[in-house]
Amino acid sequence: MASAGSPAETNTGVDADAPVGPSEAEESAFIAEQREQGVATRATAPVATVPEPTGELPPLDELVARIPAPTRALIDEMFRAKFVAVRRLPPSAFKS
Repeated sequence: MASAGSPAETNTGVDADAPVGPSEAEESAFIAEQREQGVATRATAPVATVPEPTGELPPLDELVARIPAPTRALIDEMFRAKFVAVRRLPPSAFKS
């Protein structure tokens, strides 16, 4: 049987020193209260239209060469990432 404060009882996957935020219910109540008071609860940035880049994309080797060698080595070590293609994504593919 686990005693109070044992690792089996306190192992929640969250660091003991980590700050604890509001629950979803508390956050929803806060946002509702702010709306009632007429306070904007989320800052909305104006959506700027970004012109579509024109011209050819640079070769992959040229883009990879722009990344410093220590950074490339770290990326490879951490993620085993390999640069395989250059693609242009439409602005709608990015979260706004």
